[in-house]
Amino acid sequence: MTAEGLTPEQLAFFHENGYLVLPDHLTPTEVQRCLTETNHLLDTFPLDTHPLTQFTTGDDDAQKEHVGDDYFLTSGDKIRFFFEPDAFHPDKPGTLLKPKQQAVNKIGHSLHSLSPPFREVSLTPRNAAIARSLGFHDPRVLQSMVICKQPSIGGAVPSHQDSTFLYTDPPSAVGWWFALQDAGVENGTLGMVPGSHRRNGIARRFVRRVPDGSRGTEFVENTGARVPKGLVEDETQEEAEVQLLDIKAGSLVLIHGNVLHQSSRNTSSRSRFAYTFHVIEGAEGWVYDERNWLQPPENGEGFTRLF
Repeated sequence: MTAEGLTPEQLAFFHENGYLVLPDHLTPTEVQRCLTETNHLLDTFPLDTHPLTQFTTGDDDAQKEHVGDDYFLTSGDKIRFFFEPDAFHPDKPGTLLKPKQQAVNKIGHSLHSLSPPFREVSLTPRNAAIARSLGFHDPRVLQSMVICKQPSIGGAVPSHQDSTFLYTDPPSAVGWWFALQDAGVENGTLGMVPGSHRRNGIARRFVRRVPDGSRGTEFVENTGARVPKGLVEDETQEEAEVQLLDIKAGSLVLIHGNVLHQSSRNTSSRSRFAYTFHVIEGAEGWVYDERNWLQPPENGEGFTRLF
């Protein structure tokens, strides 16, 4: 990466495949600070007042309800904790099978604004340069979180597109995914479908059933633009196979909002901590939908500016 952002070769790879791995984007010191902060947050959050919200979109099991309680829907400007469904005793509701530190699925969704170690690796000139090279005019940072992918119970994430969950019209989302620990096949690494962003438009969206969130969330048909500006959807393109990535700690993976990606269950004895945030276009000509599950903070300033 140059001072101006991504190189022409890196940009070409991203536009062709829908993702890009940048090794050593974080220094070992930055990685360790983020891990230390993560462990501190896991150690100190109060369990006795927690609503025991589990994280699942319901997309992998038609019998499961989509997560949509108030604790989840008002987490956009807070630091909150969401549990793995398999961390609970099947016959004793509300009873954890593991210590709380080993039962959390993710921590979110505003680490980039509320946690100094994560803010220091999020709102940086390096990330601003990347956003510029990707064509962003007014990039806004939102939905920052640590994905814990706990040993033996870290759940699988089904194939999905990020713009389904953070929809702008037209789509603009790009994910910044930082490996805080090595991620490989055994502990549930990312699986990408190269080029799928050019074949698959955003056909549906994950939204609040009603604006205030009082009736939870659901998936609905997308009636707006399906692909970002300048991208032509080509349904005739042959679908590629899932490519499992071998990602070293400190690496940054850029994820196009339309690309299909997933991860398997972590059946190993090693956790797979990762930090991620998303960037959407905040400039005129892109509309952040009022039905999206995540809404801007009520302070009137909107989502965090990266520039």
